Amino acid sequence: MARLDGKVAVILGASNAQSMGAATAQRFTAEGAQVIVAARRMEAVEEVAGQIGAIAMACDITSEQQLAALAKSAVDRFGRLDIAINFAGVEVGGSVLETSAETYRQASDVHLVGTALFIKQMALAMVQGGSIITASSLTVLVQAPGLGAYVASKAGADALVRVAANELGEKGIRVNSLAPGFTESAMTAGYFAIDAVKRAFLKEIPLGRFSTVEDIANAALWLASDEAFVTGQCIDVTAGQSLRRTPRPDEFV
Repeated sequence: MARLDGKVAVILGASNAQSMGAATAQRFTAEGAQVIVAARRMEAVEEVAGQIGAIAMACDITSEQQLAALAKSAVDRFGRLDIAINFAGVEVGGSVLETSAETYRQASDVHLVGTALFIKQMALAMVQGGSIITASSLTVLVQAPGLGAYVASKAGADALVRVAANELGEKGIRVNSLAPGFTESAMTAGYFAIDAVKRAFLKEIPLGRFSTVEDIANAALWLASDEAFVTGQCIDVTAGQSLRRTPRPDEFV
């Protein structure tokens, strides 16, 4: 028996075959789950879904209406929703002295408000209990400089995860987050193309290699399965880099 037999999962943020969302969806289908993958661009998510035998839906995390429709689609198609994972994100940077109010709002809309609405709508559809997982970041664990808006919005979402876990436990719903390390994916491909960046990061990883999207998928599989009697936690999948630091920009030269 596969670990997710009979489970229905929604995975938001799977617009690229090299993404964490796509890798997780592929692992979940292999473990017996019925999977709906979603992202803002329907054309992109349809391509991912076709490769792994999942169902595609367009969904923007900043739209509560679209999030509600995503959850309803799982229930309408399969009669239930057991697992919901949010990998949606936006890349924003800049020092605290440079970052504009608009940048903070953009990051918050996606990472904090979007996560709150995702948890809300997925939990409302989980009448038989379930597991909700959202993406945190190494940068929250080490307070990476130059990423104030990104870190603050992600950290706010982690705090919300703990509150939601406390409230939803009586409904049999577990809520956790995953903190990936510096992982080669569609979002980070540009950084991995620069040898100096890779060298600087690799020096700070105790386990001696970068995390992969498959590592993140494995962690998500455990949290989603009935094996994980865990809630309100941020699971560190950084290969130990959170024990050290992120490199300074001048180390990339």
